[in-house]
Amino acid sequence: MAYIKFRKKNIFFTDEGKGKTVILLHGFTESSKIWTGFASKLSEKFRVICIDLPGHGKSQCIDTIHTMELMAEVVMTVMTRLKTGKVIMAGHSMGGYVTLAFAAKYPSKLRGLCLFHSHCYADSPEGKENRNRTIYIVGKDKLSFLAQFIPGLFPVEVHKTYAGKIEKLIQQASKMHKEGVIAALEGMKNRQDQSELLKKTGIPVLFIVGLRDAKAPLSRLLEMFSLPVRSEILLLRDCGHMGYIEAPDATFRALYNFAKSHL
Repeated sequence: MAYIKFRKKNIFFTDEGKGKTVILLHGFTESSKIWTGFASKLSEKFRVICIDLPGHGKSQCIDTIHTMELMAEVVMTVMTRLKTGKVIMAGHSMGGYVTLAFAAKYPSKLRGLCLFHSHCYADSPEGKENRNRTIYIVGKDKLSFLAQFIPGLFPVEVHKTYAGKIEKLIQQASKMHKEGVIAALEGMKNRQDQSELLKKTGIPVLFIVGLRDAKAPLSRLLEMFSLPVRSEILLLRDCGHMGYIEAPDATFRALYNFAKSHL
């Protein structure tokens, strides 16, 4: 565990294992802690780096808007410091948006990328309005927002099953400053559509998708699956947005095999 400075702000990361590198990026209101189990097992074969994105976990806010490109630059700064060479990069949800922004800025640094319950599309006009409403709510009452938002990442039917894990995610997210939450929302609201990137890239892509994911419905994702020249898909029938919790064995195995094939 260590820090680097980026624009005079602290960015936290973990670095374990040896060999070729896998980088794991968390989602909105999460932190590198979500990958603890994955990183421990992956590090038996690979070097594994997990990063707290700006305003999340132990990393400080950098600006009032954390664009996906800014966060990709943070990731590149960590990679340069650690002399990683080419990597496999996997991003959960917002981390997937950052991974795509990284692929647009630094394609020569990737051997493969994984969109882990994520997608390539920009917010629709309606989506942008929803972000604005959320930003307003967070500004007024961050804790009430988190108490509603995080359970909504899971299918309603499994809320009791994962009650303890949901509560832990809420507790960890509650430690974020509201400025960090808002900066990420602003960045996601203004992110670029990366469909053309997926269409043109020769980088292998792994899609991990929950068929019960309200945040990334399958109807919109079917088109995305056909965009890359080289793609692999894991469809999880009974899973929502949180496959690393809901289907840890299947998602780990897919990511491990993808890294093993392309590193």
